[in-house]
Amino acid sequence: MYKIKAYPGDVQMSGDSNLIGAEQLAALSENAAICVVDCRFDLADPDAGRRSYLRGHIPGAVFADLDKDLAAPVTPQSGRHPLPDPERFALTCERLGIRNETAVVVYDQNNGSLAARAWWMLRWLGHARVQLLNGGFDRWVALSYPVRDGLESAEPGEFVASEHADRILTTAELTADIARIPDMCLLDARDAARFRGEFEPIDPVAGHIPGAINLPFAASLNPDGTWRPFEELTALWRGVLGQNATASWAVMCGSGVTACHLALSGVEAGCSEPRLYVGSWSEWIRDAARPIGLGGGESTGSSTADLA
Repeated sequence: MYKIKAYPGDVQMSGDSNLIGAEQLAALSENAAICVVDCRFDLADPDAGRRSYLRGHIPGAVFADLDKDLAAPVTPQSGRHPLPDPERFALTCERLGIRNETAVVVYDQNNGSLAARAWWMLRWLGHARVQLLNGGFDRWVALSYPVRDGLESAEPGEFVASEHADRILTTAELTADIARIPDMCLLDARDAARFRGEFEPIDPVAGHIPGAINLPFAASLNPDGTWRPFEELTALWRGVLGQNATASWAVMCGSGVTACHLALSGVEAGCSEPRLYVGSWSEWIRDAARPIGLGGGESTGSSTADLA
């Protein structure tokens, strides 16, 4: 369906939206200069995403692994999904067939909670022509669009990184000025029960960073995993950030993955680009001296399967 060869071309995507519908993607020409990236992954079974891709994927899509392609190796000081350095991720982009001029569509199984990480990372390195498939692979299959099995490769292209280092929030910054965390509007994308510290399915310590606000990423979604309409997203973010669309804010989660879903949601609603606390909760708790909040806190919506 798609030629993954990444050559220049004026691909007509869906306006200025960060989302693209399955219908819109299916309507693109076979010769479109577009790279489709499958980002399916399962924290409980790290090889499951690749197996799913090999069994069936959007024709022409290449596969990006969360642990191997969208994260660097874990260190004793880092969270569970540290960022690769820009040069390394630029090489990954080249291997996937992404050039600076290439239009990119990323997807996961359904709700975008994993593919949003790829969306954010491309924007972090200056690549704005990237959209997330609304409803993911499930939506594609539900509409009876074609599926292909096996491994696909791309023709490598040149990708020059232009890092936006100001979009990253570090643990050092948070600990140096912890009293200002409420002023930063630090939003935590994890499930409300995890945020309150009632249970913790993956990290060794439960709770949240004092001063953070809980906004589970599923607040942006319909029950079927598709995204809520623009008007509803706008209302959601006005409730969170107020009427000032240029207000500064930051996002976090368990390991800097589903936090990117909040970033996409806010940007889609017209808010300014947030900062991503890449280390997130799994890095914060590396030092037992850092304070931990339990219970309380503001919360909007609910979420499931947010282990990232």
